[in-house]
Amino acid sequence: MKALTSFFDRMVQRFLPDAFLFAIILTLVVFVLGIAIMGSSPVEMVQYWGDGFWDLLAFAMQMSLIVVTGYILASTPVVRNILTKISTLANTPGQAILLVTFTAGLACLINYGFGLVVGALLAIHVARRVPTVDYRLLMASAYSGFLLWHGGLSGSIPLLIATPGHFLEDTMGIIPVTETLFSSFNIFIVLFLLVTLPFLNRFLMKSRDESINNTDASAWKTNDEETEDDMLDKSSMTPADKLENSRIISLLIGLMGLGFIVFHFAANGFDLNINIVNFIFLFLGIIFHQTPRRFLNSVTHAVKNVGGIIIQFPFYAGIMGMMVASGLSQEMSMWFVGISTEFTLPLWTFISAGIVNFFVPSGGGQWAVQGPIMIPAALEIGADTAKTAMAVAWGDAWTNMIQPFWALPLLAIAGLKVRDIMGFCVMILLYSFFPIAIGLLFF
Repeated sequence: MKALTSFFDRMVQRFLPDAFLFAIILTLVVFVLGIAIMGSSPVEMVQYWGDGFWDLLAFAMQMSLIVVTGYILASTPVVRNILTKISTLANTPGQAILLVTFTAGLACLINYGFGLVVGALLAIHVARRVPTVDYRLLMASAYSGFLLWHGGLSGSIPLLIATPGHFLEDTMGIIPVTETLFSSFNIFIVLFLLVTLPFLNRFLMKSRDESINNTDASAWKTNDEETEDDMLDKSSMTPADKLENSRIISLLIGLMGLGFIVFHFAANGFDLNINIVNFIFLFLGIIFHQTPRRFLNSVTHAVKNVGGIIIQFPFYAGIMGMMVASGLSQEMSMWFVGISTEFTLPLWTFISAGIVNFFVPSGGGQWAVQGPIMIPAALEIGADTAKTAMAVAWGDAWTNMIQPFWALPLLAIAGLKVRDIMGFCVMILLYSFFPIAIGLLFF
């Protein structure tokens, strides 16, 4: 195990480029595959790429705000104190790995965006408390919790097919979450990974290559010490200064935000979608920073972390555009359908979804591509449609471990590059294949 972990760590440190270059390489690979396999012309592939290039703008803004609002909230004294208290549960590197992995997994089961931010922020506080822990592995442990998201309460595929009017309702009907999220196979996979991933990551701590330099949490800084507003001479303040340092203004707009949050949950139940997560983070940040000036100082620091998301997500949208418009994603899925039986379809669906996820790294987008292929195939050969749908969901979550797309928010918060965590994530990917496959086949 140590030799294998060290091998992958060395390989990604040496050969894996920056996440932006990874997106460029994937773009070129899909461009060539569309021409070679699907017979599309170079002009057509360029058109598919350009047409899809801006399709993720709204999502890119959501993920940018996850980083910004998470940073804003984390830099408040209240949240720093809470995270610091939680971090006191870890006194050794091993305990640090266990605590961060388990907490991140639980948080991602509640909501994927919430889990990404909470895992990263807790890891930073734990690293400050236990400076001898491998910071790279600690952040990989925080990211490993994301493996659970599509089996949790924010899983886009199971929630979609449980909603009346979804685009495949005429084919498969409405599948309640009791048959997907709360099915025996999904509960087995979730519980197995939630319990064992912390110990896998702790084991990787002993298997890491100590010749590769570690990084510490000092790469991530907040505006903890910024108190310029407190040092202002109030007698010389202009009306503008007084507004910028008014606690009343922050309190009023903050209370307005809290009012909407209460209304949202009263009207929709426990609907913790990405927009309401950002909304909660934003308005708690406004309240806890107390004055507009402190809040804006935090925003100034926070926006420095989102450059990678802003520039890379359009390239992934372009990749998705080429995959879908050229028919390449459908062709990949049909190949796996062709070798499947009633028993093996969920497994091959899971594997095919893992491959497609490299090029279409969006749960909802991937279901739009694979759902119309996999569900009719399941009905034709008598396979379980609910399990087939969840196989797509778990395939999407599985290869997220080695797909930089979803790691970008966490890496931005952590101050790391994708190569810093990817060697460990490869081991997590290999390990997690087995409980997921067992759950889909035998439960």
